[in-house]
Amino acid sequence: MHANTPFKRILKRWTGGAWQLLGWLVCAASLPFRAGAQTDFSPPPDERQLPTKMHSTMQEQPVIHVGQSAGDLVGRDHRVLQAAMDYLAGLGGGTLEIGAGEFLMRDSLHLRSRVTVRGIPGQTILRKADGVACKLAIDGDYGEEQVTLANPRGFDVGCGVAIWNSRANNFHSTVARIIGRTGNRIALSLPLNSDYLISEGSQAATVYPVVSGCNVEGVRIEHLIIEGNGQNNVSLNGCRGGGIYLYRGFGAVIDHCTVRNFNGDGISFQQSNDVTVQECLCENNSALGLHPGSGSQRPKVLNCIARHNGTDGLFLCWRVRHGLFTGNVLENNGQYGISIGHKDSDNLLNKNIIRGNHSDGVFFRNETLGMAAHRNRLEDNLIQDNGVGKEVAGIRIHGETREVVLKQNRIQDTRPSGSRKQTVGIQLEEQAGPVVMEQNEIDAPVPLKDRRRSPDPKPPGN
Repeated sequence: MHANTPFKRILKRWTGGAWQLLGWLVCAASLPFRAGAQTDFSPPPDERQLPTKMHSTMQEQPVIHVGQSAGDLVGRDHRVLQAAMDYLAGLGGGTLEIGAGEFLMRDSLHLRSRVTVRGIPGQTILRKADGVACKLAIDGDYGEEQVTLANPRGFDVGCGVAIWNSRANNFHSTVARIIGRTGNRIALSLPLNSDYLISEGSQAATVYPVVSGCNVEGVRIEHLIIEGNGQNNVSLNGCRGGGIYLYRGFGAVIDHCTVRNFNGDGISFQQSNDVTVQECLCENNSALGLHPGSGSQRPKVLNCIARHNGTDGLFLCWRVRHGLFTGNVLENNGQYGISIGHKDSDNLLNKNIIRGNHSDGVFFRNETLGMAAHRNRLEDNLIQDNGVGKEVAGIRIHGETREVVLKQNRIQDTRPSGSRKQTVGIQLEEQAGPVVMEQNEIDAPVPLKDRRRSPDPKPPGN
């Protein structure tokens, strides 16, 4: 035995060395024969780091699939969607792909920056849950992070909630989440935005946007159907809500989405610059169809449909400037097809169809000189068959509005003579300023009703 030990050691060393030599040979064989053929991993000239990151754009991004029976995450309500959303946000962004079926939303899907939400066309439905409402039992004070309810039934932890009254409404409403409950007291995820006094009828309700993006950048929403369930919810004001709602949602894109039956606005974005809404449908919502507002500059609303909404099809709120509104159909809404007013200037509205709305087709609101809707251009629009129950104008300009351009629009009423209500083509009220009217085709009993104190000499048509 002892005599064989040195031999075994030698054999072992030789065998190990042979294997090591073989490994070196394999590695050497995989190297290029010439040094000049080595792979060049240096950055190409077109590579750029992202504006706020120390790395360039990556081809592969995080993706999470959520489904009702299969996926990376499986579930049927807002919680599984929010879990996926927050996971992607922790990675700096990515894509949340939602499968087919109806997801019950007891709170908003809260968007996160640089995350795309993508459904399956025609199959992914986010449905607003039934809501409850009740009066406050005691005053809610500004900055407080809880309220006391007269009846807490249905105000469950994790649900969305809104608080408002007859005075503290619009932007002074509070929309938050319920993060705890003790008896009739509920804790809120955000401080109260105002004083909510019981003497002013303050109330709380489990109403909220179905999809909400606040203080976010670079979000995308694609191929979602928002079912608002409006008959089982009280109304939520569009300044703080909508079927899809953005507040300071900069650079957002809303693409091929449907919002229907929401008790409030269809799509509302406030204080959100450079938003694009394209190929979307807003129908049968109780308030506005499309509501860009509150300083949202450079919006693009392209090839959308807003129909059968309770008030206006497209409402440009305050300080909507340098926007493009083209290819949209605004029809059969309960008030105006398009309403434009407070500091809404320098917008182009062209190639839209504005028909069958209950009041004027396009309405410029009554504003003083410093706050009127100056330098807006309406070009190549079809304004047709507006007016239900009262006589209206195709285009009506109120206020001290200046330098509006009306060019190549077709303004007509094609209904039987006894049913025509769009009896005036263009109506200019007393304080309106200069209006350029070129090549408009007007078929109305009164093509131009000019009530201005100093009317322009140029006619409205050719």
